[in-house]
Amino acid sequence: MKDFEFGLTGLTVRKTGARVPYSPSVIAQVTAWFRFFFAAQAIEPLTPRFTIAFTPERARPWYLIWAVARAAGAKLVKDAATADVVMHFEDATYSPNDPPTKLKPGVKLVNFACRDVSKTNVSRACAAAFGNRLAIDPVTHVGLAVEKSEINAAHDGRIVQCPTPPIPGRVYQRVVDNRMANNLDLVEDLRTSTVGGRPVAVFIKRRQVTKRFLNTNTEVTLRAPEDVFSPEEIEQIGAFTREIGLEWGGVDVLRDRTDGKLYIVDANKTDMGPPIALNLADKIKATRMMRDAFHAFVRGVN
Repeated sequence: MKDFEFGLTGLTVRKTGARVPYSPSVIAQVTAWFRFFFAAQAIEPLTPRFTIAFTPERARPWYLIWAVARAAGAKLVKDAATADVVMHFEDATYSPNDPPTKLKPGVKLVNFACRDVSKTNVSRACAAAFGNRLAIDPVTHVGLAVEKSEINAAHDGRIVQCPTPPIPGRVYQRVVDNRMANNLDLVEDLRTSTVGGRPVAVFIKRRQVTKRFLNTNTEVTLRAPEDVFSPEEIEQIGAFTREIGLEWGGVDVLRDRTDGKLYIVDANKTDMGPPIALNLADKIKATRMMRDAFHAFVRGVN
């Protein structure tokens, strides 16, 4: 609660200064988040307990790792030198941070190899892990392409006609046809949470095709990775996380309905969640799934 300042006409995030005016949709989203926040506090932490420190930024309550780490038995400490687990945490596309110089023996370091989640690096890792090329050259490509910001979580993609002159700071990718077979008005994203290089939970996010690049979901359901991906695809997702050094985080997976191939179009090492549109029972179920995986990972049994 201390992270927010509630005013008469809106709330302000103290850390960033971002102000969110009250509206029916915002009130509904904030209410849903607080329901999850308080429900997650009721999850009995696993044992044995351990301490965790985040650097260079502290994970705030709206990040998924906050609820998961607590449920996994973590106690937050400020001094990384005393922590059993030290997690590289910076909500930025590029984060070339080294581990703290003073660490306790046997400390578990998380995500320090994940320094670049730009769209260019994601496209490179996708090609390496899946053998499926996502990036295109807008000057030589003929046909439609996706143009989007290099920066993570911008949600500013658009469809363009190629060939076209490239715009600095933008990347160009093939259009993945992830429309649903039984409803071409909806696209389907397979938001996959990973721990220790393994998919743990899949949030199937559906939205109107006209809003394909936004984070406004019509429906969200929770599935186990084995219900969505083949064993080979699960291994390929793991290979992708190793390519970018991601030991904790979420990846946006799209399945092209024309050829069935998978493409990872985004990676986030500081992912928020679970998605607001998911029902509360499944939010708690997903948190427990991630809790079990994270607890095993930090103990070295993942």
